[in-house]
Amino acid sequence: MGGETEDGEGRQDRGYVPGNQEPGLLGFSPGCGRGVTSSGLEQRWLGATTPGFYSLCSPPFSSACEQPMGSPRIVGGNDAKNGSWPWQVSIREGSNHICGGSLIAESWVVSAAHCFNGDKSAYHVNLGEYQLQNPSESLVSFPIKEIYRHPSYTDIGSSGDIALVELETPVNFNRVIRPICLPASSVEFPAGMECWVTGWGDTQYGGEGEVLGLEAPKTLQEVQVPLIDRDTCNSLFNTGSYPDDPQGTDPIKQDMICAGYPEGEKDACQGDSGGPLVCEWDNAWLLAGVVSWGVECARPNRPGVYILLPPYADWIQGYVPTIPFTLRSMSVMQHNSAAASPLGALRNILGTSPTHTRLKQVKRIGGPLGLLGALSHCLVYLCLVPPLPAMLLLAAAVPMIL
Repeated sequence: MGGETEDGEGRQDRGYVPGNQEPGLLGFSPGCGRGVTSSGLEQRWLGATTPGFYSLCSPPFSSACEQPMGSPRIVGGNDAKNGSWPWQVSIREGSNHICGGSLIAESWVVSAAHCFNGDKSAYHVNLGEYQLQNPSESLVSFPIKEIYRHPSYTDIGSSGDIALVELETPVNFNRVIRPICLPASSVEFPAGMECWVTGWGDTQYGGEGEVLGLEAPKTLQEVQVPLIDRDTCNSLFNTGSYPDDPQGTDPIKQDMICAGYPEGEKDACQGDSGGPLVCEWDNAWLLAGVVSWGVECARPNRPGVYILLPPYADWIQGYVPTIPFTLRSMSVMQHNSAAASPLGALRNILGTSPTHTRLKQVKRIGGPLGLLGALSHCLVYLCLVPPLPAMLLLAAAVPMIL
């Protein structure tokens, strides 16, 4: 979705700069979960896109990181609607777009470490941008105060290809400029989940290796791609060969995830580096990954490679301690243990958490199940192994929090 760079092993960054989820999870988050029982019966306080995903509802996700304003629908992508991905940023070196990024807080952007090889004064960040060659009234440009590249990053294809960019001045959120929600370190994004990649990178990779840039007026692109777990992705990379293939086997590291199709055709490309891989979860959007590297673009058996956000949640919070994380804590419950029951799970988690043992207020929420405890600043998500019904969940959960 411009130029490209390669390391010694043939990996290409996506900039212009030279697993399956386990059932039975419990966690906390500011938001309102929705879910559907295994039998398909939807409760009014439920209704999630993921079967077996339940929650007790507090006020919904902060409007600062909710759904994009437009309806969601890069190689194989389409023009996005103006304002539909309000966290998308354009990182500029001089007047040139070199990478994407994601707004995560008033003064903070997440991008890829390989996007920054020069002094911070060489770069600036554009927000509210839609068409690179047709600046809109919403466009705001910010100088960079500091760039923090993760210390484990060494070169294209290495772990730690993530960077935090601190802006000189805070951003004023509006209809087309707002941050994306971040997943906590315990969150796992399941293989097969349909997610979205956005950016202003190249839109085709020619048959002879020719890169075809985004046509004027260079409108923001979007493409939907399914997540591919690390083991499967490594198997794909070990299938066949391309001149630019990385050397060795299993190039997909623990902090990486792939997205795309075995047959190719849809992918991020050069110029998309650092941009967001976002997934809709429970009526909000989470930043699942950062565009990192790939072999050419949209080639069969060579899906795009992204740096996962959850492994870097604690690192990010070290710089931005006030930022909220979705599912801040999560523990796995074994279905064949005492903790597998909703009552046991709530006793184990809530009983040892000062945050959740001092609840004094209860909010009555309408619906066929009556009372729900509305937590003041966090939400209990219960991902239960079917066929545990929602009625059983509520019957056990409500006495614990009222």
